[in-house]
Amino acid sequence: MLISIIVPVYNMAHDGMLEYSMRSLMQQTITDYEVIAVDDCSTDDSYEILQRFAAEYPDRLKVLRTDRNRHQGGAKNLGLSIAAGEWIGFMDADDWVTPDFYERLLAKAKETGADCVGCDYCLTGEHSMRVGKQVHNNRPEQTGILDEEKYRSLMIDFGSLVVKIYRREIITGCESRFPEDIFYEDNALAKTWISRIRHFEYIPEPLYYYYQHSSSTVHTVTKKRLSDRMESGRIMLQEAKRYGYYERFLPELEFSFTVLFYKNTLFSCMRQMKEAGKYKFVTELAEEMKKTFPDFRNNVYYGIQVDKEEQRMIDLQMRSPLAFYLYYNALWMYRDRIRPLLH
Repeated sequence: MLISIIVPVYNMAHDGMLEYSMRSLMQQTITDYEVIAVDDCSTDDSYEILQRFAAEYPDRLKVLRTDRNRHQGGAKNLGLSIAAGEWIGFMDADDWVTPDFYERLLAKAKETGADCVGCDYCLTGEHSMRVGKQVHNNRPEQTGILDEEKYRSLMIDFGSLVVKIYRREIITGCESRFPEDIFYEDNALAKTWISRIRHFEYIPEPLYYYYQHSSSTVHTVTKKRLSDRMESGRIMLQEAKRYGYYERFLPELEFSFTVLFYKNTLFSCMRQMKEAGKYKFVTELAEEMKKTFPDFRNNVYYGIQVDKEEQRMIDLQMRSPLAFYLYYNALWMYRDRIRPLLH
């Protein structure tokens, strides 16, 4: 088997999402592949849809079901446990790919000897193959046999896991599996996979379609999801220590943790979380950040890649959590409610 494609599925029956996604996978131009769709105890018709596809494509699609809702990490782990491919890929059940997506990536791997190949994706709000806003997922200077500079670049900016294929040994050659019962499971393992890659290649074309809708993980902000992102950051550091690359890539890990665990969580919470206890949440977030990396604002990447306004707000929170909280709320009240009335 050339490649196994693992698709975690949870309540994707509406809006034709699962149908469109699976159809794009069943119509790939390669023939030696398997799709392993793992239904994570959906409460809608997702499992029935998958069974219909399995009946139509019995040699191409395997359908599994988790014993309980384990989130995407648990579903992916179940898929990995039976994957037979020399290569492994992942796809989200609300997204889709071009018919030659896997053919193109595998051909690039064969041509170059790479053990990981990626491409760009596009953002779209419609079920079509029309290219929407293109997102450059990697850069040409990150490709080739990896030296120290390329490793560091990928550690900081690897891009999305779903737009890449991985030689089997990259994933199955280490003991770690996705954390279960949390969101942001990809972030927890990405650095470990990067440390195991020896040659990376990239096709600068949008061959993957990332469907934009209100129920996707990135558009839903709850205390649970914010806490999961924090836990993913903790696991990321544990992974680095477990596999011996923590000291080697400490600046990159510190900055990645700062963005994942702290910065993105802080501003997502302040802007979008509607649940009670926001002040306590962001104050405890800042305290843990200071304990984990007390000098994170001196990181070489921090001053370059973090927005200047965000830097000023973070400085304020580090000095006075209450002043930050009051200032941020007043600022956005002005921007959302008062400023529009002045124009």
